[in-house]
This record gives sequence, structure tokens and C-alpha cells, in this order.
Amino acid sequence: MRIHKKRMLFSIIMMVMTILLAACGGNAGQSTTDSTSETRMYHSEQGDVKVPAKPQRVAVLAATYAGNLLKLGIKPIAVNEWPKGNKFYEGQLDDVEVVTEDSVEKLLALNPDLIITYSNDKNLKKYAQIAPTVAFTYEKYDYLQQHIEIGKLVGKEKEAREWVAQWQEKAKAERKKVQAAIGENATATVLETFGKDMYVYGKNWGRGTEVIYQALGLKPTKKLEQDVFGPGYKAISKEVIPQYAGDYLFVGQGDDSADNSFMQTDVWKGIPAVQKNQVILFDSKSFYFNDPISLEKEMEFIVDSLTKRK
Repeated sequence: MRIHKKRMLFSIIMMVMTILLAACGGNAGQSTTDSTSETRMYHSEQGDVKVPAKPQRVAVLAATYAGNLLKLGIKPIAVNEWPKGNKFYEGQLDDVEVVTEDSVEKLLALNPDLIITYSNDKNLKKYAQIAPTVAFTYEKYDYLQQHIEIGKLVGKEKEAREWVAQWQEKAKAERKKVQAAIGENATATVLETFGKDMYVYGKNWGRGTEVIYQALGLKPTKKLEQDVFGPGYKAISKEVIPQYAGDYLFVGQGDDSADNSFMQTDVWKGIPAVQKNQVILFDSKSFYFNDPISLEKEMEFIVDSLTKRK
């Protein structure tokens, strides 16, 4: 009788353990599924990268992409030094950490769940050891494709495409307004000094070029289109500015070391756009960017400058 009870007790214990193991096994399977659902594969230029489905701690070490994230409702935990100087962000990055290419240890301490950078970043392999890393080649995308691609990466493609559609509609309306003010065939040139070097820019290289040439449809001069639109920018001597000068000149204020003494020369003063007071100065530190937040502010500034000059 006692043996029979022991066998019954043993059977009950085994049955309970079986049920518990089954439950644990079921929970383990569910956990794996949940974990998998929290990540997904992103098809990057370097191959497939497993990224968070909804990243929460994004480090943006490519200067021009911080504003794309902000527009999509994601505040990065780290940026490099460039976005901090953009007034268009209106303090949204004030408390965000700055990580330079020489402060990888600082990045590790911030514990990012996604790192975004340029494809020519020298620290790509180091970043990949810290968190999933996606690198973009800047020249590969125009400014609208760029926003959509970042939207895909962070799980907000729908929101990115919605902004692009809204932007294109706004651009049509603003283009009509500008053309009514200055005509349909007005030409424009974007130039800027850094230190003692002078540059002219193409249609997709920041400095308001996306707004001026693409959204508003101002035209480049023939020499500008021929020499600069392919590579994106070109260093020139100050003496040849007249060869590239359009009806309107957009001049960046450059960095703190910029030498703008060329604006006092007879060469500059002899340019028709200068004589007609069709020179528009812009803040280089903010106009450097071509993300949605910056573009909206640039559009407002440029349209006002072109339509209210008369």
C-alpha cells in the first residue's frame, strides 16, 4: 500500500514537471518570437544588417542626417559636432551628446541600439562592434530619397513618404510665387568661402541648392551646370566668379575663418547681380543641411528673399 502511494506521488510529480516544462518551453518559444519581431533586416549598401524595429537610442555620426530623425520624431542620443551649429533645429539637440571620430569610447558608454554614419567613415568596423551600424554614401541619394531611406531604416517609411508628398506640393506653389516675381528663366549661383578657398555648388549639395534648383526651379548658368553639377561642387579662384555668376547670387557666410574680402574687389562689384542688388547672404552653418527641418526653413528664407526684393 505504501509503495502504491509512492508510485502515485511520483506520477503526480512527473506530471506537474512535464506541464511546467511544457509551459516554460512555450514561453521560451514566445520570447524568441517576440525578440525576433523587435528586429528586422535592413538592406544596406554594405549588405543586410539586423536593426531594431523601433530604435530608441540612435547615434547619428553622419552630419547631415540628424534633422531627418528629428522630423520623424526620433531624437538621437549622439551626433557629431556639425548639427549643433544649425539654428534651424531651435535647441532640439542642445542636450544631445557630441561624439567625434576620435571618441569611440564615449559612443560605447552611451549604449546606442543603432548607429548611422557615412560609408567613408574610418571607424565603421569599430561602430559595428558597438551596435548595428548602417552607412550611407551621401552622393548616392537625392535629398528626397535620403529622407525616405532613413525612414525605412528606422521603421518610419510611411511618415517619410508623407513628408515628401507634402513637400512636393508646397514646392509647386512656392515655385509659382517665385516665377511670378522674377520670371521663369532666372539663373542662380550658390557660392561660399571656407578660409581662403572659394566654392560653387551643384543642385544637391546643401547650402540651399535643393530648394533653389530643384524645388523652386531656378536655373544654373551653362558653365555652372557643365563644370559643377556632375561632381557637386568645385573650388574656384575669386577672379573667375563672374564666369559662374547667375542673375541671383546666394553667398554663404562660411566658417569663422572665411575670407570674404572678395566682396570689396572691383571684380565682384562689376558683376551684374551685385550691381542690381541681387545678392542674398545666408548662414552657412544652418544652410549646410538638407534635411526636412532645414529645408522648410531654407524655403521660407529663399522665397521671401526672392519675392520681396522688388
